[in-house]
Amino acid sequence: MIKLSAVIITFNEDEHLEKCLRSIEGIADEIIVVDSYSTDRTKEICSQFKVSFVEQKFLGYKEQKNFAVAQASNAYILSLDGDEALSKELQKSVLELKENWKLDGYYCNRKNNYCGQWIHYSNWYPDKKLRLFKKGKGEWKGINPHDCYSTYNPNSIGEVRGDILHWVFRDYAEHLQKIDRFSSIAAQAYFDLGIKSTIGKIVFRPTWAFLKSYILRLGFLDGLNGFIICVQTFNMTFMKYVKLYELQQKNKN
Repeated sequence: MIKLSAVIITFNEDEHLEKCLRSIEGIADEIIVVDSYSTDRTKEICSQFKVSFVEQKFLGYKEQKNFAVAQASNAYILSLDGDEALSKELQKSVLELKENWKLDGYYCNRKNNYCGQWIHYSNWYPDKKLRLFKKGKGEWKGINPHDCYSTYNPNSIGEVRGDILHWVFRDYAEHLQKIDRFSSIAAQAYFDLGIKSTIGKIVFRPTWAFLKSYILRLGFLDGLNGFIICVQTFNMTFMKYVKLYELQQKNKN
C-alpha cells in the first residue's frame, strides 16, 4: 500500500476546517497544512489533529499549492482547500486507490454548496478536479486565481468515484466580495501575460458565459440559486475584462 500525504492551504478557514480534517483521518498518512497567517481559530483547530502546521506568506494560489506539495514527505498527494472535505464514497475510493495506484493523477468530482444548497448543474457540477497525483509528475498551473493541477503526461490520468464537498459561499454578500477580489486578481494576471481587453470581449464574453452555464449546462434546474450563480458568472467575467481595460488605459497614461 502506498503512503499518502494530504496537503491543505488555508487562510481563516475555521468554519469548515474541522470537517476537512476529519474526512481524511485514517486515509492520509501525513497531513500538512500551509497557512497564510490566519487570524481566526485555524491554527487552534489544526492543533487538535495530527497535522504538520507550516506558516507561509501567501505566494499566489498556484504558487502556494506548489509550495505545499513540496513540503510532503510522501510521493503520493491528496490536495485540498480548507473549505473542502471528502464524501463517504470518495473516502472509500481513495482507500481502494492506495492499494492499486497506477497512474500519475486522478480526477474527482467536486460538489459545491452555495448558500446552503448543493448545486447540481451549470458549471458547478461535476466540476471535475485533479486532486490526487504523484509528486514530481506535474505541477499547479493556470492563471491566478483559477489554478489547476496539470500532469506532464496527459495520458496517465484516471478518475475515482465520489465527491469533494466544497462549502463555497455562505451568503450572497460573500459571493459579491469574492467576485470583486478575484476579478482584480484575474485582470492583473491577464495584464501581466499581455492579454488584451476589448469592447467586444467586455460585451460578448460575459454574455456567452451566462448562456453557457444557464442554458447549455442546465443552470436553470437549480432554481433561483442556479439563476443567481449564472448571473454572477456573467458579472465575474464582465468585471475581469473591465478591470483589465482599466489597467490598459492606466498603462497608456
